[in-house]
Amino acid sequence: MPHNRWLRLIFIALAVAAVWLAARDILAQWREFAASGYALHVEPGLIALSGGLVMVSYVVLIETWRRTVMAWGEHLSWTTAARIWFISNLGRYLPGKVWQLGAMSAMALKAGVSAVAAAGSALVVNVVNVFAGFGVAAVTGAEHFENRGTAVAIAILLLAGLLAAPLFLPKLAQAASVVLRRPVIVPKLPALALWSAAAGCIVAWCLYGIAFKLLVAGILGSAPGDTASYIAVFTGSYLVGYIALFAPGGIGVRETSLVVSLGRFALPVGAPGIVALSSRLWLTVLEIVPGVIWLAVSTISSARPSARTDGPTS
Repeated sequence: MPHNRWLRLIFIALAVAAVWLAARDILAQWREFAASGYALHVEPGLIALSGGLVMVSYVVLIETWRRTVMAWGEHLSWTTAARIWFISNLGRYLPGKVWQLGAMSAMALKAGVSAVAAAGSALVVNVVNVFAGFGVAAVTGAEHFENRGTAVAIAILLLAGLLAAPLFLPKLAQAASVVLRRPVIVPKLPALALWSAAAGCIVAWCLYGIAFKLLVAGILGSAPGDTASYIAVFTGSYLVGYIALFAPGGIGVRETSLVVSLGRFALPVGAPGIVALSSRLWLTVLEIVPGVIWLAVSTISSARPSARTDGPTS
């Protein structure tokens, strides 16, 4: 359709512009860093530890989604949930972000989960994750607000949004039905399941932020500033990239946000650009590699002929 073609072209143009602007800023930062005479102090142990924390956050998110599925009375083993989560996670690197949601619900349906639970759980966890993320960013970054009351107000609004989620989720389900071209029905979700999802997402965001601080320390030798600020910066930049539908994986948008936000820290001249680029490479590997491995294993398993017997057996 012409409309879809134009929308795709606009998304591509915006994505290219975002990457170009981020690359320009990072290159300028790199030059400043090199001119400052400051040397990188790479600590492999800290970088490995940061990666380990990210993997723990994945475990938390997978279990959060699995328990949301179970809230509909369905069963999903942890191994199957992990496979679906990691493979569908690859969809975020396609423009539009809806591919991740669609892949997760489709794979869950294929795994024996009902259509309602498959689509509903994917939608609920994604919506709650975004709300929880903004809440975490507002609370942990409160000291950077000129008026801390603003941060408190944002956190209260987000809390109200989570409380009201059962009311607006059906509307979101209708929108998802249009995008995915399949009916998405979200029945009444138990309050406990909703709050469990919120708690899991909050824990995951905090782990992400702590891992980010460890990454900075692992690259520069130190990470000045309190941990809460790193949680706020990482969470905020990640969400900005996530809601930029035109940017696959938030590429370009997240980096620009990181460079700007890290400018408030007592980092060496040009270091924010180095950190932003390193963070992109670090997180891309941690997001893509597990998904590719699971996809390869699933492909090999499905291609392997099932054992069968021909003729009578003695």
